Amino acid sequence: MQPYSADDYASQLAALLPQGAAWPREADTVLAALLSALASEPARVDSTVHELLAELDPPQAYQLLSRWEIMCGLPDKCSQTGETISQRREAVVAKLAAQGGQTPEYFADLATMLCGAVCTVQEYRPFRVGKSRVGDALTNGPWVHAFAVKTPSVPIRGFRVGQSAAGEPLRSWGNERLECTIRRLAPAHAIVIFSYGG
Repeated sequence: MQPYSADDYASQLAALLPQGAAWPREADTVLAALLSALASEPARVDSTVHELLAELDPPQAYQLLSRWEIMCGLPDKCSQTGETISQRREAVVAKLAAQGGQTPEYFADLATMLCGAVCTVQEYRPFRVGKSRVGDALTNGPWVHAFAVKTPSVPIRGFRVGQSAAGEPLRSWGNERLECTIRRLAPAHAIVIFSYGG
């Protein structure tokens, strides 16, 4: 549903006027100019209400983004100074969508959401006699608790009209939020390795 325009409100106000010669309906009268001026404020409020309806969806939030961040406990220790509007939105969506878990699938899904591309997690299995083969990597010791998060490429974020704001960089590289978030949520004994590009 589209918001009503100032002309729509002016027509509604004119329809509420009493009948008679003192209340002309012609467009070039002083009364019509007054009704048009009075109609601009309800039209502005109607437009703002429609914009706020879109703000209820965090990926579209702009005016209420700071309130979404407060509700989600952001910024947190994984937030960087000078984050773009789209990065802040992504952080809110990630917090709201987080279910928690410690499986490789959970970390792969989390990395996919934070990276914007399909990511995988590789676990390193310990070398075991009878199960491992000659030539397999000796992944004992600390490797037992290591896993690698593999992303298809180095993330490049570009400026996007309608989603970015003035003063934001035209392009940035890397994904500090991905690394910080996964390290923060990983088990305390785990060693996390990040592999970008293949």
